[in-house]
Amino acid sequence: MLMQVTTSFIARLRANDEAAWYELWEVFGPVTRAQLTKWGRGRIGVETVRDLSQETLAALSNSIDRYDPARGARFSTWMLAIAKHVLGDEIDRRMALKRGGGRAATELDETWMAACDGRSVDRAYEDGVFRSKVEAAIRMAERESDFTDFSIYRMRVFDGKPGKEVAEALGISEPTVSRRLAKVRALLRIKLAEVITTYSFTKEEQEEAARNGLDLNPNAESDKATDGPFDEAVAEIYHRQLELRRQDEAAMLDS
Repeated sequence: MLMQVTTSFIARLRANDEAAWYELWEVFGPVTRAQLTKWGRGRIGVETVRDLSQETLAALSNSIDRYDPARGARFSTWMLAIAKHVLGDEIDRRMALKRGGGRAATELDETWMAACDGRSVDRAYEDGVFRSKVEAAIRMAERESDFTDFSIYRMRVFDGKPGKEVAEALGISEPTVSRRLAKVRALLRIKLAEVITTYSFTKEEQEEAARNGLDLNPNAESDKATDGPFDEAVAEIYHRQLELRRQDEAAMLDS
């Protein structure tokens, strides 16, 4: 059964809520452009990738009313199928031009909307999509956190600084650092649950966090035992996303 937040997000897209579409592309734009570049294998340039990513968003908008998550399709599979369709049309168009003829755009094959059996999944892409969800949750937590609190989380987790060094830098005690660190961690777990639910339509997607070392609902006894692995997993994902963003922005600037 779909969670209300998930169905609400789909409803916002179908209502042409500009904020929802911006949110969608801000989260998944970089990983989609990276996938288009990978598929293009040098046959398409950066500017074409950018244009195709925009066409993908337009195609998503045009097909949203036909999208049926109840049929079992992963949200990321939806994105991937649309992007592959758009790229395929572009390459076919170029081949037709070389032959001196034209080619009409093909209809989107919607057989992908059936439940995925796991064999057709591009694992690197799926991993990138999951990291994009985590990055979105981190940004949400940052916006809702006290500036100092999130600065402490950033220094301790993303920068890897010891608690004593952070305490000295901010002029507070180590217990205060630990307390504020825990506050942001708890908020981040909540935001991760919200984001994953929003963009996930299958049980497999709902279980991705746990498979990636992110325990979102620790009990009192296991809380401290899961905090370390949770922070390490978040830090690794954060740094990989920073590199993806850096490469994406560099490509846009070079075009």
